Amino acid sequence: MGHLRARLVAWAHSIKRDTIAVYLAARDSRVPWPVKALALAVAAYAISPIDLIPDFVPVLGYLDDLLIVPLGLWLVIRLVPAGIMDEHRATAAAMADRPTSRTAAVVIVAIWMAAAAALAWSLLAA
Repeated sequence: MGHLRARLVAWAHSIKRDTIAVYLAARDSRVPWPVKALALAVAAYAISPIDLIPDFVPVLGYLDDLLIVPLGLWLVIRLVPAGIMDEHRATAAAMADRPTSRTAAVVIVAIWMAAAAALAWSLLAA
């Protein structure tokens, strides 16, 4: 049981590191723009507190956390050149040791709320 827990914790840490690395890759000028766009979308979705399927929905609520995010990360990691990805993973590992920012969380929530409001306004105006 302890071995399984250790593996799950290691997996969770690697997901966190790779999310940061993918975000860094999205900002790298050496990465082709279509890959940058996908990387930014995957990182934003992984970091966002808002899910496509809310976590309170039985079984399906955790589907995005267990499948969609890891598959999106896997795809972006495969599309980013290996040397660039290794560089960003090293940077991300160093960044993951720093304390988290509540300000960043507030900004992300505000962006999602603004996007939802803009979508609602455009649907109601149509």
